[in-house]
Amino acid sequence: MTSPHHTVAIQQVHSILRGAQHRGLDVAPLLARAGISPALLDSPLARISQGQYALLIRALRRTLRDEFWGMLSRPVAPGSFGQCMRQLVRCATLQEALRAGFAYYHLLLADFTPRLTVGEGTARMQFVPRTAPDARLDFAIKAYMLFSFNAASWLVARRIPLLGVDYTSGVTSSDISRVYQVPVRQAQAHVGLSFDARWLELPVVQSPQSLREYLAGSPANLIVKYRDNSNLTERIRRMLRKRLGGELPSLEEVGEALAVTPQTLRRRLRDEGRGFQQIKDELRRDAAIEFLLQTHLPLPEVANRVGFSEASTFHRAFKQWTGVAPGEYRHSHAGAER
Repeated sequence: MTSPHHTVAIQQVHSILRGAQHRGLDVAPLLARAGISPALLDSPLARISQGQYALLIRALRRTLRDEFWGMLSRPVAPGSFGQCMRQLVRCATLQEALRAGFAYYHLLLADFTPRLTVGEGTARMQFVPRTAPDARLDFAIKAYMLFSFNAASWLVARRIPLLGVDYTSGVTSSDISRVYQVPVRQAQAHVGLSFDARWLELPVVQSPQSLREYLAGSPANLIVKYRDNSNLTERIRRMLRKRLGGELPSLEEVGEALAVTPQTLRRRLRDEGRGFQQIKDELRRDAAIEFLLQTHLPLPEVANRVGFSEASTFHRAFKQWTGVAPGEYRHSHAGAER
């Protein structure tokens, strides 16, 4: 198996289903299309694969005929994102593309306004509600911010390094810091993100031809496309993956391999909102989930491949990570796929 993909917290599934539930739809068929067991919704620690989450987004979009999955006061017709991107690939710079994209969506969105401001060398993307925000609107705004960030990075063919991410409220998990690779500031005036204004001068390098491939991979590429594999967290994760079946290296050994002191390593990880033990646990968890979903290996062999010499120890750790036992996790997903 190649390096395991990151997984998605079940809280994301609860959040993205709110629009369908608000409209009175039965979500069980939607979950079935994505191969997600409804039983996992009752487990607060459960995780699903990125592929399952992308399939769920697609099922919601098709069923509701809405690119915002029933989260807003009026639907955004399927195809709106593609039409917007066809305009943006013809822009000269990232700044021109962002302003054109936000102007386009300003005509479609009745519930919030996307804004780009520049001052004192910093560019800020802010998303300002026009109505009193509830849980559905809050999720829609945060999803739009993520899609905007990933689309912007795709337009210039490189990940834009962020200075900060702002949330107004809501519980944030370590997943959010990992996605944006900066700590998330809570209790801010608006949801938004900031970066060095010099990045606005980058040229748009994509074309109508490359856009066709990009849209064919939507929505999966909007979730994961421009997570930077060169950042410290991902470099450590790849290093640990090579030794996953045995004893993982210590912080000191990783620091020696990267030619940095343990103190510097801890500080740089903290700047990315991560911790060394957290990276190890998440790697083992994600690898175990991938083995359980994509192979028929017996549980003791799965345990061995993710670095546990005893199946019982793996059983306890997996239940602590996900809230369910590994056998139950595999069985529930197999039932959902059937």
